Amino acid sequence: MTPDQAKAEAWWRTEIIDMAPGSIRFRGHAIQDLIGTIGFVDMIWLMLRGTLPTPAQADLLGAALVAGVDHGPQAPSIAIARMAMTCGVGINSAMASAVNVLGDIHGGAGEQALAFYLDILADAAPSIDVAARTAVTQALAAGGTIGGFGHRFHPIDPRAPRLLALVDAAVVAGTVEGRLACAARAVETALTEAKGRRIPMNIDGATAVIFGELGFPPPLCRGLFILSRSVGVLAHAYEQSQQGGRNKGPLPKGWRWQYDGVSAVESE
Repeated sequence: MTPDQAKAEAWWRTEIIDMAPGSIRFRGHAIQDLIGTIGFVDMIWLMLRGTLPTPAQADLLGAALVAGVDHGPQAPSIAIARMAMTCGVGINSAMASAVNVLGDIHGGAGEQALAFYLDILADAAPSIDVAARTAVTQALAAGGTIGGFGHRFHPIDPRAPRLLALVDAAVVAGTVEGRLACAARAVETALTEAKGRRIPMNIDGATAVIFGELGFPPPLCRGLFILSRSVGVLAHAYEQSQQGGRNKGPLPKGWRWQYDGVSAVESE
């Protein structure tokens, strides 16, 4: 190898994939040994973590990914994918348009929730309940919101209780510790006390528990949610392409927005 070749090959460094003519290895595993022997969830874990999950870990991660797949055209990401398809773009552009709106408010709450839970656990003396109450009080006093709780459509998000039940079962089975689940429930209780009404945990709060219990850091919560939602985005984009339609906007034809500008100016 020449010095220039060595310099060029050091330009990109990765522990994820190694290739040579006739050989493809992910994290050391030959692709032909993975194909047909592991599931897609296992592959996600391998790529992100460098090892293969246990079946129980893969099941729990898979449950969280299933939960976030779709929330209908009321969700901006889904609506944008469908609108984009009626503009004549390819399915990749429709998917990219949808993914690009998964930000701090839509899709990013899980990342915020896990970071919030971890901060509580890091300062959990004398108890998780006390730390959660202090964190919630401080967050509300600062005018902030607490990601992962409340839902604008569901009084009780049907996904959250089911996901937490799976976490509880995983704790009993020894798959996860359950400390993040305790922190999340303590936050829900503290929010109820602070608001005087129940603010139930939603899918973002519950999937954050699962991702965190499985050892994923907060930034990957958003990435994993995007992976999950991309399935729904793809399905809706393709369905819209089959339905046809041209230039569909956010409102049906004949409906318009509220105009708050000046009154019509008459020409002199």
